[in-house]
Amino acid sequence: MNIEELRGKIDEADAKIVKLLAERMRIAEEIGKEKEGQSKQVEDKEREEMVLGKVRSIAQGENISPESIESIYRQIITVARSVQGIVVAFQGEIGAYSEEAAFHFFGPSVKVKPCESLDDVFKVVEGAEVPFGIVPIENSLEGSISRVYDLLLDSSLRVCGEMELRVVHCLIANPGARVDLIRRVYSHPQALGQCQAFLKHLNCELIPIYDTAGSVKMVKEMGIVDGAAIASARAAEIYGMEIIASEIEDNPNNFTRFFILSQQDSPPSGNDKTSIVFSVKHRPGALYEFLKELATRNINLTKLESRPTRQKPWDYNFYLDFEGHREDKASREALEYLEETSLFVKVLGSYPKAK
Repeated sequence: MNIEELRGKIDEADAKIVKLLAERMRIAEEIGKEKEGQSKQVEDKEREEMVLGKVRSIAQGENISPESIESIYRQIITVARSVQGIVVAFQGEIGAYSEEAAFHFFGPSVKVKPCESLDDVFKVVEGAEVPFGIVPIENSLEGSISRVYDLLLDSSLRVCGEMELRVVHCLIANPGARVDLIRRVYSHPQALGQCQAFLKHLNCELIPIYDTAGSVKMVKEMGIVDGAAIASARAAEIYGMEIIASEIEDNPNNFTRFFILSQQDSPPSGNDKTSIVFSVKHRPGALYEFLKELATRNINLTKLESRPTRQKPWDYNFYLDFEGHREDKASREALEYLEETSLFVKVLGSYPKAK
């Protein structure tokens, strides 16, 4: 067989490979739809490692390099993730911490939709413009994000997941800026609050902005030379800005917890949490009796917080997280008891605990 005939054989093999890859992509797209319906992450590292292990084994049996086949398949897997097509809405500009949390939760191939406000995140998911939203619910230093709790109370959306992100703040300015020449610092109010010790020594004017990454974008676009923004290192990279001080947060134990929102919550995983909001009758021991129900059923309470109902002065709703899925027998019985004895109860969602 001459070289032209051999090249013809290669062309035939290439055609078969491309057709099989196209079929693989179509199957990956169907898997993406199933994952969306079940509120699952795009990235499944355990499954991907299993696939890579299988192809390495096949390569070895065919007497070709397992390492070379693995390299090829890592590229195939990356493309397959991209066709699964999950879109996530977040509040802020590109480079915001919420966007970073979305990439950590769903994987680097997820598509994102920036929204101006938290209200807009809820609206686009409620209107089925996108299947998922991600919103900050509390910070380990600054506490709860009250607006998100208010939106959860009124929305039909469910919490289908949670994500915990370590927040590292940087002071970011236009190239050539110096810390000693900074007179104004822009950022989200929570970011400003989390860097008080550092900012006190700067003796600058603090100017609240709706978003951390948005403050970096503004400083760049307005060409501010005596001002800086507080945001992530990724935001500085995206907007071509300079980090003039890093790790400026007051406390290294600075984590933000995010909720993943969708039209439905997640099926039981065996390692879940449930979030609810409820209001009890005004009588001695009403709250204690429900907490006792949880304790009696060996259900671990992970968070309890009260917020005004906004309907009557000094009336409060309780927001509560506990371990377990709402479909578990013990959880279901506790919730049935609460429905019978409370003024109001709403299950915000059940979801796998953050890794």
